[in-house]
Amino acid sequence: MKYQFAAALLLATATTTPHATAQTATPAPVVSAAPAEDWTVKPEWIAAHVRFLAGPELRGRGSATRDEAIAAAYVAARFQGYGLAPAPGADSYLQKVKVIRPRLDGDPALTVDGKAVAGATLLLGGAEKVEGTATLFTGDDAAAMPTGDVILSASAKLSPSAALRAVRGKGTKLLVLRASDQTAKLWDQIGRQPRLTAYLASQPPRDGLSVLILPAEAFDRAAKAAGKPVAMTLPGLVREEVETTNAIGYLPGTDPKAGVILLAAHLDHLGVQPDGTVMHGANDNASGTAAILELAHALSSGKRHRRGILFAAFGAEELGGFGSRAFADAPPVPLTDIVANIAIEMIGAQDPKLPAGTMMMTGYERSTLGPALAERGALVVKDPYPEQNFFERSDNYALARRGVVAHTISGWAVTPTYHSPKDTIDALDIPFMAGAVQSLIGPARWLADSDFRPDWTPGGKPGE
Repeated sequence: MKYQFAAALLLATATTTPHATAQTATPAPVVSAAPAEDWTVKPEWIAAHVRFLAGPELRGRGSATRDEAIAAAYVAARFQGYGLAPAPGADSYLQKVKVIRPRLDGDPALTVDGKAVAGATLLLGGAEKVEGTATLFTGDDAAAMPTGDVILSASAKLSPSAALRAVRGKGTKLLVLRASDQTAKLWDQIGRQPRLTAYLASQPPRDGLSVLILPAEAFDRAAKAAGKPVAMTLPGLVREEVETTNAIGYLPGTDPKAGVILLAAHLDHLGVQPDGTVMHGANDNASGTAAILELAHALSSGKRHRRGILFAAFGAEELGGFGSRAFADAPPVPLTDIVANIAIEMIGAQDPKLPAGTMMMTGYERSTLGPALAERGALVVKDPYPEQNFFERSDNYALARRGVVAHTISGWAVTPTYHSPKDTIDALDIPFMAGAVQSLIGPARWLADSDFRPDWTPGGKPGE
């Protein structure tokens, strides 16, 4: 889940569109229509999925790795076992996306007024080379941040994410942060390695925002050169081609004109860190993947629904949302046919800010979908963290930007185990997860069988 600063940067700076290619043929199964009067999600089913996906064998399902591909194969096998077909027009449950993933072998080179500045840590590399004039900002209010090619932000109170949001869209090429407890925490959260903007293999990227941390003393020396030229280069930049994997299954509807529902989650996480630490990602997002699997399990049982239902487990969300972007760019059905997209992220723990048993829906007030689902029993409420912009920081946004009413349902989005080695199955509340998924089955059935089409509320659609 990109519910944090560095991954939000990736969404903000990625500019290319992935391309999807079909894989080896798999015969389409016959979709089951066996009757099912009732359905109960069993906690042991949820636990079994998470235990495999977040177990030691998959080593944290790193984006665009073999471990991620194995996770996708597991999901695809479950889809087939539940009686789902491949997506319309596809001959496989797996969709592959080729991506260029840069990495930095060495340290960034920074000069201020022609003098080398040592100790710079690269958080985000949006360009191989940056040049501009330094502008110093000493305030604590992000709204007051100036425009400029290079911004030096001195405040220890201003959060890195707030600083990013303040300069995004203003043409800033380089944001330099003074080292603080907040930047140290962020560096740990991203695995103590730079995030470099990945991009589609067939398209060159455009330069985006780069972010550096400077030790306090080095920053203070650099700050004295405000108004002077600054240059940053990445001399050890290496570009490697990798492949991420989506797993997609389809439950055909009885009325081809009624539209399609998309239920989705991302299946990747942070993998193995440079020091060998495995980031298991049980909550983020084996929990959401397990939810999608059990929704597929339930909704494929009983009579067929009026609308078709697509189930997707997207790859490379942590790398920049490439799986969902590939889907949005080359959808198996026209995007205008997708009635709604519900993504599920991090439902492994109850948020103490929310009523017992409930989950939050990002952008709840931006459309009529959330209230309609809640009215029919879905345990979803408004996002209590509007300042975090969670609506724009997950896979739903790739669809929302194209006009599809799309939201993410989550449990405790700011849980202390987030992006840490402690995000293991032992830290999950499995009964809460089972109840959460259970609450979505009836509303999902209603949405699949009704003629209700959610609408954006005034000003809720991205870009409005």
